[in-house]
Amino acid sequence: MHTLGNKHSALLFRLPLVYFLAAALLLSALIGFLPAEPASAESSSSPPKAAPVVVIPVHQAVENGLQTFLQRALQEAQAMGAYYVVLDVDTLGGRVDSAQEIGQLIKNSPVPTIAYVHGKAISAGSYIALNAGKIAMEPGSSLGAAAVVDGAGNEIESVKVVSYWSGQMKAAAELRGRKTQIAEAMVDKNVGVSMPEIGRTVPKGKILTLTAEEALKVGYAEKMAASLQEVVQFIGGEEHPLVKLKPSLAESFARYVTQPWVSTLLLIIGIAGIAIELFVPGFGLPGIIGVLGFGLYFFGHYIAGFAGFEEIALFIAGILLLLIEVFVSSFGILGFLGAACLISGVVLAAYNTKAAAVNLGIAFVVAVVVVAVVVKIFKHRGVWNRFVLREKLTEEKGYVSASSRSDLLGRTGKAVTPLRPAGTAMFGDERVDVVTVGDFVASGRMVTVTHVEGVRVVVKEVKEP
Repeated sequence: MHTLGNKHSALLFRLPLVYFLAAALLLSALIGFLPAEPASAESSSSPPKAAPVVVIPVHQAVENGLQTFLQRALQEAQAMGAYYVVLDVDTLGGRVDSAQEIGQLIKNSPVPTIAYVHGKAISAGSYIALNAGKIAMEPGSSLGAAAVVDGAGNEIESVKVVSYWSGQMKAAAELRGRKTQIAEAMVDKNVGVSMPEIGRTVPKGKILTLTAEEALKVGYAEKMAASLQEVVQFIGGEEHPLVKLKPSLAESFARYVTQPWVSTLLLIIGIAGIAIELFVPGFGLPGIIGVLGFGLYFFGHYIAGFAGFEEIALFIAGILLLLIEVFVSSFGILGFLGAACLISGVVLAAYNTKAAAVNLGIAFVVAVVVVAVVVKIFKHRGVWNRFVLREKLTEEKGYVSASSRSDLLGRTGKAVTPLRPAGTAMFGDERVDVVTVGDFVASGRMVTVTHVEGVRVVVKEVKEP
């Protein structure tokens, strides 16, 4: 009963942790409703009297978070009645799927757009620039090198993949009236292209990258601009107020959290933290860290626009079902449903469910290794110790074991008390506690020892002839 009580005490101790997890995730989701803070006083909350020129940065890696920010920024520009949108491009590229979504946003924008490449518009960045209505480039900047590569940076040779991405680049160039073969040569090294305007030929086997001067001469840029002010003058926006939009703190955080390696790390922290708290109770810190890991994962994906209340509710339901399985035996049904809900919540909260499933699998394997190491180090604190009686009755603790009375086997003595069936008999000068097999023996009768079981001495009455 004492062990069972400890078990329930330990399990009940987990309840606040689960409630805290649910509260943390829900709070994270609610915070996502807070409006993003504008970067300047002239933002959409107080539109300027004249139509503004809105500058939107397209920096760092092209990924899901950037897509969410640009979607919000272009909507704000439209709400302002913007005169022009300047896409301030400086990126080495990133995810192809995100670049496609961003390109679609730019093409569908009712506000005229111009891409100002003031550093590099490489890979997916070149696709974003090509979708803008016009392109201006800073001296020394570059455009192109849009070959498809994998996560390790190795060029993908798949004909199907290369052909698809080459077609996307070609379509973006064609949309703005630019030579499509140049766009194809930026992707497919088997195309090759001759550009007599600059006296340059890119042979097959090479990927094309254009400098600012080259891009201007071959029609891939409309203006060389050393500064943003020159770009504004080029589009005739000198008399219009300039509004610079920047990602809010939440959007910047979401861009970081939704990166694949960060998401995987947060899942590892979440799984390992909760598991360690369950298997090695008493610390508290692993459980809190685990909750924070899952909370940051869902918060970032919620802000990025990939996760909703449904995914968060699925995850919380999974945690609660797993907890109920501990208290109520359902032959594993509740446990299976809980695991399914938990996994579904994590996977559906991501932009790419297939990639999220892979990340979750990696996180689970790594977390199992981490938990196994921690459990081995702190095995004396493991929850299973509550179900095993480890107390030893040793002589060092004052316990003395009784010796076997096998020396009495076959001896005859006299019952000094009635044996009903237990009592006392005298063997020589020694009084010994004895027991019969169920017979009643009056005091004073002679008895003999028939067998001995440790300290249990069994006797029977000696019948007089």
